Amino acid sequence: MQIVAALYHFTRIPDPAALRGPLAEVCCTQGVTGTLLLAPEGINGTIAGSRAGIDTVLTHIRALPGFADLEWKESTASAPPFNRMKVRLKREIVTMGQPQVDPQAGTGHYVSPADWNALISAPDVAVIDTRNDYEVAIGTFSGAIDPDTRSFGEFPAWWQANKHRFHNKRIAMFCTGGIRCEKSTNYLLGEGVEDVFHLKGGILKYLEEVPAETSLWQGDCFVFDGRVSVGHGLTEGPHLLCHACRRPLLPEDTKRPEYEAGVACHHCTDETSDADKARFRERQKQIALAQARGDRHLGG
Repeated sequence: MQIVAALYHFTRIPDPAALRGPLAEVCCTQGVTGTLLLAPEGINGTIAGSRAGIDTVLTHIRALPGFADLEWKESTASAPPFNRMKVRLKREIVTMGQPQVDPQAGTGHYVSPADWNALISAPDVAVIDTRNDYEVAIGTFSGAIDPDTRSFGEFPAWWQANKHRFHNKRIAMFCTGGIRCEKSTNYLLGEGVEDVFHLKGGILKYLEEVPAETSLWQGDCFVFDGRVSVGHGLTEGPHLLCHACRRPLLPEDTKRPEYEAGVACHHCTDETSDADKARFRERQKQIALAQARGDRHLGG
C-alpha cells in the first residue's frame, strides 16, 4: 500500500534551482516517487511512497523558508502509481500564462466541502469546471459548465469570449486539488468579478469528506498518476490510461477496434501519423522486453 500526497503551495522562492537537488535527494533516499514542480511562485506536485517516506519529504518541504503552512491531501494506491521521482524547474507551478495573476495577492472565497452543495445549488450561482476536457469527460459536478479547454492556458481566452453569460451571477469554480482555482479566481477578481468562490481542497477533498449519498459529484475524478481515476472515499476508479495520448479509458474501450495498447485509442487514432504509431510500437516492445527481464521500463 502506497501513501499518495498531492500538494501545492504559493510562496516566493528566490532561487528554485537551489532547492531542487536537496529535495530530489531526500525523495530518492526515502524511496518516494512522483513529480514535484518548483518555480519562483512555489511548489506543486504529487508524490507516493511509504508512510515514513512521505512524512520525511513533507517535513523537509515544510522546513524550507515560506513553506511552514504547506497543506496536502492524502489517499492510497494499491500499487506504486509512479515509475520514478522527478523534481523539475518551471516558470509556473500551474501554467496559465498570465503574468499579472498572483494568488498571494488575493483569491476567491474558499468554500468547504460541507458547504459546497448549498452554494452550487443556488439559482444565482454559475459553476465552472476549470479542468481540461478529458478530465471533465469522466466526471464533474451536476450542472457544472465545461469550458472545453485542452489546457489551463486556454481558460483566460474562454472567459473573455463567454463572460457575458455570467452577468449578475456569482461564480463558483473547482478543480482537482485546488491549485488552478487559486489562479483562476485571482484572474476573475482582476477582471472585476466580485463574487468568486472556489472549493477548498478541490474535488479530492470533496470526495474524501462528502458521503456518496449526499454528493452532487457525478462519475470519477481524473488523477495524474497510475491510478488514473478515483471515486468517493478516494477509492481507485475503473479507468485505464492510453499511453499514446494520456487520456483516460474505461476497460470496455480497450475492446474497440481503434485500440492498440500503447499505440492508439478511439480518442487519438486519427491524431498521430504512421511514423508516430511505429515509434509507439517500438516503445511497447521495449516495455515488454523489460517486463520479461523483471525490470520496470520508465515508459511503462
